[in-house]
Amino acid sequence: MPRKYSRHDSDDILYKQWKSKVLRRDRGTCQMCGIKRRLQSHHIQRWVDAPDLRYEVNNGITLCYDCHKKVTGQ
Repeated sequence: MPRKYSRHDSDDILYKQWKSKVLRRDRGTCQMCGIKRRLQSHHIQRWVDAPDLRYEVNNGITLCYDCHKKVTGQ
């Protein structure tokens, strides 16, 4: 059952499993630039907007820190 909070809890076991599966599927490589360091798992459809997709691996992509900033604008 999806959580009702707007930000993910990094201690949540389901979130940790999702993150690990996304990183493994993408072979520990940023899917935008190809580097293998400072990696983050990014939700394609935002956590807050798509609660039913929060733990779907297909709603995730591995990005490095810099590419993640570009995608999110932060």
